[in-house]
Amino acid sequence: MKAISTRGSSAGMKTILGCVVVVLCGLALVAGCQRDDAARDKGQGPQALVMPDKGAYTGAYVDFGEGEDDVTYDAITAFEKLTGKHLAVVAFGNFWGEQAFPAKSVRIVSGYGAIPLIYWSPWDRPYAEDRGPDRFNLPDILAGKWDAYIDQWADGARDYGKPMLVAWGVEMNGTWFPWSGAYYGGGTVVGQKDGQPLYAGPELVKQAYRYVVDRVRARKADNILWGFHANHYTMPHAPWNMMTNYYPGPDYVDWLGLSVYGKMLQSEDWNLFDTVMDAPYQEICRLDQKKPLILAEWGVGEFPPADKAEFIAKAFADLPTKYPRVKAAVYWHERWENTDGSYSNLRVNSSPEALDAYRSGVAAAYWLDRPQFRPR
Repeated sequence: MKAISTRGSSAGMKTILGCVVVVLCGLALVAGCQRDDAARDKGQGPQALVMPDKGAYTGAYVDFGEGEDDVTYDAITAFEKLTGKHLAVVAFGNFWGEQAFPAKSVRIVSGYGAIPLIYWSPWDRPYAEDRGPDRFNLPDILAGKWDAYIDQWADGARDYGKPMLVAWGVEMNGTWFPWSGAYYGGGTVVGQKDGQPLYAGPELVKQAYRYVVDRVRARKADNILWGFHANHYTMPHAPWNMMTNYYPGPDYVDWLGLSVYGKMLQSEDWNLFDTVMDAPYQEICRLDQKKPLILAEWGVGEFPPADKAEFIAKAFADLPTKYPRVKAAVYWHERWENTDGSYSNLRVNSSPEALDAYRSGVAAAYWLDRPQFRPR
């Protein structure tokens, strides 16, 4: 996730040390939804989103601006034309500083024929990283200060009615976002469960996640599929900060998600896709053997003489064979300026070779270009 200088500042922290893969198994991923006008016209009832037994959905975040929320039909279709394939999943941000459900954006994505994936983050303007907790701090959320906003957002989601993927409080196992467990006591032991220590930071993040989900569900927004979206490596890399300590439990999670990036800054080392994917894939899969997995963010910068095309080609080759639980992959198509004046260019067309590799990889029949549904 990037906003204002976010990728620039966090990219340095997101060293290629581990990976968190967003994985979706080949089981049905279902969300009840209200009957909309189009469905009524066709005589259909509510539908369920299905994750395919074979193949995976193709998806992207398409540089929707500093707030990650300037979703336009033109931008989506331009990316499709660039890559040669329709998107089944379109991702974008919706930060709490906006204080509104993104009704227009979800309609654009739905009208295009994709499923929206919303990064719903408790983050205030100016959406800059490494600033610590803001007015949407976790104690205030748990104290009910933002209940009216949560309810209003839930009502908007319910009224939209169609299945949607939502990741709340993404990459909580890093230090760049204000909801990070590092800001809330970190590894301070506050109790025990089943003989294992409970840590202050992760416990508060879990409580806030459950609180928000419970409140949204109470408003009957049953069309939301909730994602536990972690970063591919933990920072700090300490036992208390592992994914398992943040996991809110199977009753609160419909899909597991990972951000997995290759090199994003000139100062970082170059690695191929499997190097940054293997460890986090195994770690997140251990949280739940049945939940579907989504690669909620993935990408790599252009840093000659390193071969970005090789990274992309290897990712498309590895995902079906080495990481079969991944059932959707969302490429982060963006370029930004870092604080030192350098640029991080993750766009698929950062070079002709990179674009050729992406077009060739996504063209495979394995990558499905339309979401699949079945009657509920």
